[in-house]
Amino acid sequence: MSINQKNILFLIGIGILFFFPFLGHVHLFDWDEINFAESAREMIETGDFFRVKINYEPFWEKPPFFFWLQVISMKLFGINEFAARFPNAILGVISLIVLYKIGKKIVSEKFGMIWSLVYLASFLPHLYFKSGIIDPFFNFFIFLSLYFLILTLKKTTVRKRNSLAAGLFLGLAIITKGPVALVLILVTFITYIIIRKGKVKVPIVSLFIFFFSSLAITFVWFGYETITNSPWFIIEFIQYQLELLTEPVAGHEQPIYYHFLVVLLGCFPMSILALPAFRKRQQEVPYDFTLWMKILFWVVMILFTIVKTKIVHYSSMSYLPLSFLAAIVLYSYSKDSTKKISKALRITFLAIGSIFGILLVATPILFKNSYLITPYIKDEFAVASFNSEMNWQGWEFIIGILFIAGLIISYRFLYKNEIAKFLKTIALSTGITLLLYAIFVVPKIEKFSQGPAIEFYESIENKDVYVTTIGFKSYAHYFYSKIKPQQSESGIFQVKKEYKESLSDKKDFNVIDLNTATNLWLLEGEIDKKSYFVTKITHRKKMKEYTKLTFIENKGGFDFYSRNP
Repeated sequence: MSINQKNILFLIGIGILFFFPFLGHVHLFDWDEINFAESAREMIETGDFFRVKINYEPFWEKPPFFFWLQVISMKLFGINEFAARFPNAILGVISLIVLYKIGKKIVSEKFGMIWSLVYLASFLPHLYFKSGIIDPFFNFFIFLSLYFLILTLKKTTVRKRNSLAAGLFLGLAIITKGPVALVLILVTFITYIIIRKGKVKVPIVSLFIFFFSSLAITFVWFGYETITNSPWFIIEFIQYQLELLTEPVAGHEQPIYYHFLVVLLGCFPMSILALPAFRKRQQEVPYDFTLWMKILFWVVMILFTIVKTKIVHYSSMSYLPLSFLAAIVLYSYSKDSTKKISKALRITFLAIGSIFGILLVATPILFKNSYLITPYIKDEFAVASFNSEMNWQGWEFIIGILFIAGLIISYRFLYKNEIAKFLKTIALSTGITLLLYAIFVVPKIEKFSQGPAIEFYESIENKDVYVTTIGFKSYAHYFYSKIKPQQSESGIFQVKKEYKESLSDKKDFNVIDLNTATNLWLLEGEIDKKSYFVTKITHRKKMKEYTKLTFIENKGGFDFYSRNP
C-alpha cells in the first residue's frame, strides 16, 4: 500500500471516529439547526421538494440544496437529529481528503497531511461537521469553485474542464445558500487581478464556460421556481439577502470586531499558527496560491464586517484559507529542523489554548453549582433555567483537564519543532474533547437552554392540536411536535379579519412577541381544536391578559398553557 493510500485511509478513519458518533445524542438547536431540519421534514410531508417552507408557508431565506441532502438522509435514517446532521459529517470526511489531495498536488503529501490535520484540530471547523447547518457545504463549494478557477488561469490542456468545474461548484454554492457565493468569488478574482496589476491572461472562452455552467446549475432552482410560481418568491429571496446586508436582521447586531474575535478564538489553534503567514512570505509553498488564499480570507472578513447582520458562522468561509496559511507555517518549520518557532507564537498558542481549557473545566462546575453565578445574572429566564433537571455528575470538568493535558504535551512538541507529533496530539485533543463534551456536557446544557420546551413538544407529537410560542421566536415546536399541513393551514385560513386588524392595537407587543394574526386567533378566537402555548417566564404577566388560557405547568424558564375549543 502506498503512502498516499495510507494517508487517505487514516483521514477517513479519523474523520469517521470524530464526526459520526453521537450525532443524534442531543436535540437540534434553535434556530438554524431546527429551522433547516424542519424545512426538509416539510418537503417529505408535502412532497414538494422545490419550494422551501416553514410551517407550510414559503420560506425564502434559503435555497433548497442542503435540504435535499437532509431529505435523502431522513429517508435513510428517519426524521431525527442524526439524519439532520449526517450530511455534514459525510462532508467532514470528504473535506479532509480533498484538502490532503489539493495540498499534495500544489506542494507535497506531507503538506497535504498537515493541512488536513490542522483543519481537523481547530474548534469551529471541527464542530460544524457535527452540526446540521448549511455553511460547511456552502463554504466547501465556494472553495472548490475558486480552486478550479485558479487552475483555469493556468495554460493547460484541461483549462476548459477546470472552468466547467469551477462554474458547477459555484452554481451548487448559490443554490445552497444564495448569490453571496458569486459576490465572494468575483471580489476575490477582481482583487487578485488588481494586485497582479493586470498581468494575468484571462481566457475569455473559459470565463464564458465558467459563468454559463454556474448559470445552468442555478437555473435548476431559480429558473424552475420563477417559471412555475412566478418571480415573487425569488424577489422576496433577493430582498431578504439585501436586508441581511443593510440591517441587523432578528437582532443580530454585533460590534465591528465581532468576526475577527470569533475567528481568532473559535478557530484555535489554526488562527494562532497562521499569524506568521500574514507577516512574511513562506518560500516552501507556491506564492500564487498563497496570495489567493490571503485575498479570500480578507474578502470574507471585510465583507462580513461591513454586513449589518452578524452571525457567528457568517465568517466561516474564512476557515479554509486560514487553515492553508496555518499549514504553510507548520510546513516551513517541518522542512527545517534548525528553525525555531518564535517564543511569542508559542506563548500565544499556550495562552489561547489555556483559556479554552479553563472554560471547558469551569462550564460544568458552574452549571452544577449554579448558586455561584445566579446572583450576578439579571436574566430571569436564565436563572429559572438552572432549575431544569440537568443531572450533573460532578466529574465532567475532567474533560477540560484532559484537553489542558493534551495542550501541554502538544506545546512541548511545538517547542521541540516536532510538527508531526504536535499536529497529531492537538488534533486528538480537540477531537476527543469535543466528542466527550457531545456525550456528557452538551445534552445537559441543551436541557438548560431549550430542553423543557422540546420535551413538551415531543409529548404532543402527532396529536391533532395547535401549538405555538408566544414571546419568543422558535422553530422547535414545528419539528418536535411533527406538525402536519392541516394543523397549520386550517388555522391560517380561519383567522378572522378583526384579529388581523387588531394587531395594530397591540403596540406593546413587538414583531417577535406576537408576529401573526394566527396567534391572536389561537389566544382569543373561536378555535376548532385544542391549542397549546409555550412562553418564557419573562412573559408571564402579559399572558394573564388572556383569560381563556389554562396554565399547565412551569419547567425551568418556560411556562406551558392550553386552551380548549
